[in-house]
Amino acid sequence: MDVAMSEPQTHAGRVAIVTGAGRGIGAAIAGTLAARGAWVAVLDVDRDLAKRTAKAFGGFPLECDVANRDQVAAACEAAEKELGPADILVNNAGISPKTNGRALGVHEMPFEEWDQVVAVNLTGAFAMIRALAPGMIARKAGRIVNQASVAGKTYTPIVACHYTATKAALIGLTKHLAGELGPHGITVNALCPGRIATDLAKTVDPRLNEQVLTVTPMGRFGTAEDVARTACYLTGPDAEFVTGQAVDVAGGWMMT
Repeated sequence: MDVAMSEPQTHAGRVAIVTGAGRGIGAAIAGTLAARGAWVAVLDVDRDLAKRTAKAFGGFPLECDVANRDQVAAACEAAEKELGPADILVNNAGISPKTNGRALGVHEMPFEEWDQVVAVNLTGAFAMIRALAPGMIARKAGRIVNQASVAGKTYTPIVACHYTATKAALIGLTKHLAGELGPHGITVNALCPGRIATDLAKTVDPRLNEQVLTVTPMGRFGTAEDVARTACYLTGPDAEFVTGQAVDVAGGWMMT
């Protein structure tokens, strides 16, 4: 992870909690927030990944499976005890299981896999918000960003129905909570990345990735840093009046 330390200090003194931050997009978001002055809690189901990422910028690593309510409560308590009340929550944790490099069809998907994806991608985000929203409401301030996907807006064969359903649900949750929490000074937005060049993108048939490029006007995959910079905008001072939005970071894919 390469984070330029010359970043503008737009988040100086802010406390941020980022889930799924051990690698990929989550690590880039955590690192960029830190480079812009935030104190960052790095949450990941993999303790070693959390430690490695946090060490790069002096963050606070915490092992947390967002599908486990007790772990969510404990991690949020520990993060706020160490860093102070959370100003920013980025719900980045998510999974997209594949079998031999392909997404399973609905007719062959085990219920256990469906339940796991819903628990991590959707209920995990709800659990984190539920844990931190009371403090944000009391302080009349807060920024919440949910990691959705362009897959929550359209069909793509790269992912399975459980991933699409949870990302669409996250967009709905984002819009509802923007309305519910807006009167308390809290903004809630969603990020909708297109195809991003991470290790996970390499786990599918390369032909599917090439298909995405044909409908991406920018002609390239996005980077984790592309998404991180957008997350920083949505949690920074320039986005004080931006809420309830599902922002595409997709190089023009899904233009309407």
